[in-house]
Amino acid sequence: MKRLDQLDYCHTYADLGASLSSRVNPTPLDDPYLIHANHRLAKTLGIDIESVGDEILTQLLSGQGILDSWSPIAMKYTGHQFGQYNPDLGDGRGLLLTEFVDDKGEKWDFHLKGSGQTPYSRGADGRAVIRSSVREYLISAAMDGLGIPTTCALALSGAKTPIQREEIESAATLLRIAPSHVRFGHFEYLFYSGQPAELKALADYIIHWHMPDLEDSHDKYAAFFQEVTKRTASMIAHWQAYGFCHGVMNTDNMSILGLTFDYGPFAFLDTYLSKHICNHSDYSGRYAFHQQPGIGQWNLSALGYALSSLIDSKQIETSLQGYAPQIQAQYRRLMRARFGLQSKHENDPELINSCLELMEKLGLDFHYTLRVLSETSPNDWAETTLDSTLNKPEFITWLAGYKKRVLLDYSNDQERQTLMQRVNPKYILRTHLAQEAIEQVENGEFDILETWLKVLANPFVEHACPSHWSLPPRNDQKGICLSCSS
Repeated sequence: MKRLDQLDYCHTYADLGASLSSRVNPTPLDDPYLIHANHRLAKTLGIDIESVGDEILTQLLSGQGILDSWSPIAMKYTGHQFGQYNPDLGDGRGLLLTEFVDDKGEKWDFHLKGSGQTPYSRGADGRAVIRSSVREYLISAAMDGLGIPTTCALALSGAKTPIQREEIESAATLLRIAPSHVRFGHFEYLFYSGQPAELKALADYIIHWHMPDLEDSHDKYAAFFQEVTKRTASMIAHWQAYGFCHGVMNTDNMSILGLTFDYGPFAFLDTYLSKHICNHSDYSGRYAFHQQPGIGQWNLSALGYALSSLIDSKQIETSLQGYAPQIQAQYRRLMRARFGLQSKHENDPELINSCLELMEKLGLDFHYTLRVLSETSPNDWAETTLDSTLNKPEFITWLAGYKKRVLLDYSNDQERQTLMQRVNPKYILRTHLAQEAIEQVENGEFDILETWLKVLANPFVEHACPSHWSLPPRNDQKGICLSCSS
């Protein structure tokens, strides 16, 4: 374990050149205070965060001080937002504080969100608020606990600085951790601004640091795009299998490493709604839940076009053609596991899809339904014994077919239950629960975040926490639509 001042810091991204970033120091916040530090994450990174002390950590998070070895920058990128190219983008409220290489030789970014204005703020204040920062702090842990590729959050601070959003809110900063913050939009920026040498250098940079196995490939740039396609397909397959709706799948919000990040108006499904829209600014439903796989391909096409100076068009098309089969295979694998289907049967996709259709028709909760099936034996799947929320004639009819199917894989039903419980969370970060946590933090109840992080680190087992965390929302708690404001 190393103290913050002992880490092996570097500035590899800044070394790519001034066209990709601007040197900016954080703007200090007034009367800052530490809300929470993720000690589990720090330990996995080999960081002794406790030795820093709350006071110094708060100063680092609030912009009141930075280490001498840090050299903060704001990244420049562009992107397609709701299908339209926007050249005027970049880190408008966040800074890449520094990078460090851990003892395994892996490189990590320290990125401070809510750090103040940058050249790319477009007139905005460059700040984040407690509401959105708590949501990102928790969702990062939730996604990681579910095994979904994501950025992580190391620490969270607040301040008395007032911030104008829909109403006056309190300022916050979030220290985000990721191997890289390079987005599809970085490559789009270099392509559309006519910087082919810099674009090639950026591709070389990502390959060197994050895909070193590709360096000796016959055509490493084609292999690079194929790898990005594969990672993106895997990420979105996980989203679909776990009912995660991102809400703002612009190309500037797409990680080149296939990590979920730029958490805004995200939501996990409660009732299974295939066309759920979680962003109230998405008037056309472009980023609705069922659209996410297709939007992933659209975004990859935009990236492929930006890489056209490095990769032959036929190779780009070949990779894009492989996307749909990859996402389908990954999704089916994940869903078969969630339904406890070990062997492959021809009718399995139909069995799963018919259940999802029934969930939507009958208003059943996506996660709770699967968790109930993982905690009960087929002998309990009858009208007289079934959980009351699932006790619907059509669903009981479906259960009869499902019972026959699982009996083909298991002679001991306890084995099925055990396997299903490992992949069907008992706890999910539902929108109303995140809002409840926000209100508690705003009231100074910071310890609730420690409880949540323990739960989200392994959401598949029982925890000592409020009982309603494992239950579906009441009708008046459903359907909360969120904005991009943070």
